[in-house]
Amino acid sequence: MEEKKFDFNSFIGMLLLGGILLWWMNSNKPAVEEEQTETTQTEQTVAKETSTPVLTDNTIANDSLKQIALQNQLGAFAYGAAKTNEGDTTIENELVKLIVSNKGGQIKEALIKNYKTYDSLPLHIVKDKNASFNITFGTTDNRILNTKDLLFNPELTKNGENTILSMKLKVSKTKFLEYRYEIKPNDYRIGFTVRSQGLSNVINTGQQINLTWDLQALRKEKSMRTENMYSYYYYKEDGDVEYLQMKDDEVASNIDWIAYKQHFFSAVLSTETPFNDAKLKSVDYLGEDQDSVFTKTYSLNTPLALQNGELNYNMEWFYGPTEYNLLKTYKGTDLAEISDLGWGIFGFLNKTVFYPVFNFLKGFIGNYGLIIILMTIVTRIILSPVLYKSYLSSAKMKVIRPEMEEINKKYPGNENAMKRQQEIMAVQRKAGVNMMSGCIPALLQMPVFFALFKFFPTNIDFRQKAFLWANDLSSYDIVAKLPFEIPFYGDHISLFPILASIAIFFYMRMNQSQQSAMQAPPQEGMPDMSKMMKYMIYFSPIMMLFFFNNYASGLSLYYFISNLLTITIMLVIKNYVIDEAKIHAQIEENKKKPVKKSKFRERLDAAMKQAQEQQEAQKRATKNRKK
Repeated sequence: MEEKKFDFNSFIGMLLLGGILLWWMNSNKPAVEEEQTETTQTEQTVAKETSTPVLTDNTIANDSLKQIALQNQLGAFAYGAAKTNEGDTTIENELVKLIVSNKGGQIKEALIKNYKTYDSLPLHIVKDKNASFNITFGTTDNRILNTKDLLFNPELTKNGENTILSMKLKVSKTKFLEYRYEIKPNDYRIGFTVRSQGLSNVINTGQQINLTWDLQALRKEKSMRTENMYSYYYYKEDGDVEYLQMKDDEVASNIDWIAYKQHFFSAVLSTETPFNDAKLKSVDYLGEDQDSVFTKTYSLNTPLALQNGELNYNMEWFYGPTEYNLLKTYKGTDLAEISDLGWGIFGFLNKTVFYPVFNFLKGFIGNYGLIIILMTIVTRIILSPVLYKSYLSSAKMKVIRPEMEEINKKYPGNENAMKRQQEIMAVQRKAGVNMMSGCIPALLQMPVFFALFKFFPTNIDFRQKAFLWANDLSSYDIVAKLPFEIPFYGDHISLFPILASIAIFFYMRMNQSQQSAMQAPPQEGMPDMSKMMKYMIYFSPIMMLFFFNNYASGLSLYYFISNLLTITIMLVIKNYVIDEAKIHAQIEENKKKPVKKSKFRERLDAAMKQAQEQQEAQKRATKNRKK
């Protein structure tokens, strides 16, 4: 019988089969675990579904508590507050962008699109809570509410090309206080309506309803001093445009519009139903802080009238440039008056002469520095006949001056003052010389001087327009920055005022020689005006240098060019137009002609003769007393 041997390979095979069996048995266990997991997830889902009603109950409870709290705080207006959240709505066109807040229903941000600040930032009139529009009213359940604290419900719609934003402070679906904004394409004006519906039993008609509009004017220009100088509170009362002085307040009625004007930009609120008993206030900024964010603070507080227990005011906002050419297109508003072109004849010259000339020139010239130079040339040419008359008078006075000096020698002393004056006036009459003919030309030029003094600094077209080294013709130019500040001068050096001061110095030197020729020889007991004029030659340019260093470079450019042209015209008149020999011959001819006296001259001569006789009588009486 064959002995069986141990088979190692079979043993290994059995082990492998046993391992495979164990793996197979273990690989079937996860099916049970999956079933258990599914069961667990199902139980958790059921648990969640079961717990949901509990969370909903808590929410309802919280909402109920919130509603009760709002009801206690706001009364009937709790309805709208519970259905509205804080948020903003943007409405805009090509010129202006407004962001209106649900809280207060008021303009939160007003951006003027096509302009920048002096430091190249977006130009905002309203930003960072610098403005507040609020209506304060009482309710029939004895509450005092402010709309600035309440939530309005926004609704944005379209009406053709116009965008309409309705902000409603609701009492119910059909009862509300509404602010309605309507913005049109390419217009700085925004329609604005304040009206109520169904609130006659909610608003307490026995208490005064007040509208307040406050604005802290944001700084926009390089020169804080200049911007503040041209910032005013304007308003139209009883058909006339008025303004508040700096740090002033006023109570006014029958107001059609309120304008918070800065140097070049304004915020205006117009109303079809005039404001009455309105309290207006303007507060100047404090100090000359170059880092200040604000310039002025403006304020309006006015009561609103109810019609049949409801509010109904059709108003209009304007956020935009204070541009004369733009504002004069708003017919019947008189808003162009806030452009600050000067009063009386100065404003008349700007409106009827300088703006038409400027508008014509800018139609085909893009360089505003050249426009100023051309306007100056036109002005000097127009005034050259006046300058000629002045120089002709001085030439005549120069010819008869030796005769007047002879009269002074013939009648010396104070006792002969009257006789001396009569003889001098007789010589002037015979020569056909009028002392006033030298003063009148200077007086005629004064309105032009003061009109342009307003025109260049207030014209927004010059704002941020560069010429030569000046990067902004509406502000001062800088060629050097000083490490310290000189009182009344500033912390910088402007070149245009220096050039203008040099030009005015040479002009005054020429003018002084002309004026000294026109003046009669100094008489005894009278001040020598020629000495005072010599001091003015040096004093005036220095004053101009200090004053214009912080002023518009466009204005300094005008005075520089104007004085250069005046000097040139005077030299031409002196050397090529006026012939002193001919003037002398003409004066000799005038002396031969009989002098016709006017009635005024006859009365004046009679009065002087009477005064002379009284003086002689007093002298005789004095001599008799001494005897």
